[in-house]
Amino acid sequence: MADPAVIFHDVSKTYRMRHQKGRTLKETFLRQRVFQETINALDHVSFETPHGGTLGIIGSNGSGKSTALKLIAGTSLPSGGRVEVNGRVSALLELGAGFHPDFTGRENVFLSGALMGLPRRLIEERFEQIVAFADIGDFIDSPAKTYSSGMYLRLAFAVAVNVDPEILLIDEVFAVGDQSFQLKCMERIDRFKSEGKTIIFVSHSLDAVRSLCERAVWIERGKMRIHGVTEKVIDLYMSAVNEKEEVRLTAEADTKEEDPNRWGTRRGEITGVELLDEEGEPRHTYKTRDKMKIRISYDVKEPLEEPVIGLAIVRGDGVLCFGTNTTDTGRTPDVLKRGQGGLWYEFKDLNLLPGDYYLSVSFHNLDQSETFDYLDRQYRFKVLEGPEVEIGLVHMSHAWINWEGRPMKRQGRGRVISGAE
Repeated sequence: MADPAVIFHDVSKTYRMRHQKGRTLKETFLRQRVFQETINALDHVSFETPHGGTLGIIGSNGSGKSTALKLIAGTSLPSGGRVEVNGRVSALLELGAGFHPDFTGRENVFLSGALMGLPRRLIEERFEQIVAFADIGDFIDSPAKTYSSGMYLRLAFAVAVNVDPEILLIDEVFAVGDQSFQLKCMERIDRFKSEGKTIIFVSHSLDAVRSLCERAVWIERGKMRIHGVTEKVIDLYMSAVNEKEEVRLTAEADTKEEDPNRWGTRRGEITGVELLDEEGEPRHTYKTRDKMKIRISYDVKEPLEEPVIGLAIVRGDGVLCFGTNTTDTGRTPDVLKRGQGGLWYEFKDLNLLPGDYYLSVSFHNLDQSETFDYLDRQYRFKVLEGPEVEIGLVHMSHAWINWEGRPMKRQGRGRVISGAE
């Protein structure tokens, strides 16, 4: 990679946590025992990004993403390896980092500039731009401790982007701002990109990383898993996340005890409910438009007249998404004899958007005067993020058509351009 702005060469960062513990009250005061714990925040990590590049750093909580930014910013030093930074750095690492709560916003602007090593003359020249971008009005002359989190963010971001940095570091700060301010920030970052600035961005929002970054680094438990084109890195990261979630939900289902949200006379009993993928393998995680099969087993204790089996899908917040039962076939049996049996239900396209969902299963007679068995939200599954940028409850097949009647095609994550280009 030619002309690097930032180089990580075999970088490690170790923290030592000291814990003190005494066996007795006397030992507590006189001879405390000291326990030391070593935490490897980064473990032999290597990557680089060129001038004008946009790099996203992704990973789970505690993986070392923010530590990497602090090393680039120079607010922390590596325990091993080498960090090389070529260019003036402006950093948004923590909300209000570098702000003194008793200083006014005006005083904190100059304090932040001084911490960045900028001459006071430059801050004075840019001050009106900073204030206009922050848009906090007369609060600029109020103590920072009176600011809301959004006002902190506005002022911190305004300083960071108006001091002409060559390298901009951003650590998951946009979530605090309102929608209008987020759009304003993204517009400024797009301008930075067009001016050839280097941007390194840490975020849990994979959509934001996709739209902003050309390349990405995935760090997990301090170790670098992969560095490459953003879409490939995110795909591998999501595959690992989905696999971990599948394991967790499977373990949860295996250890689940009978829930009080089950009732009925039990003259007919639901003995098993399995969620399966297209191949008939047990599964608890799906993507929008996957095929999903549900296998229901039952045991009839004595002949049941006009039996009905139904199911319903409920979102995690209690919204009923879908319900159906065997009367849809129009062939409910007059009598179901004693013994064991079962049936399938298949979603050819599971059109639910990402979220947590629960499956309820019911067994009752046709007029619902008797419930044999009802399992209310006993079976949990999850719909995971897919390639589309959609919100709401369900996916609906659609297409955007421009005024010339041509389909529009995607350019990057969530951006659409005309097919007539």
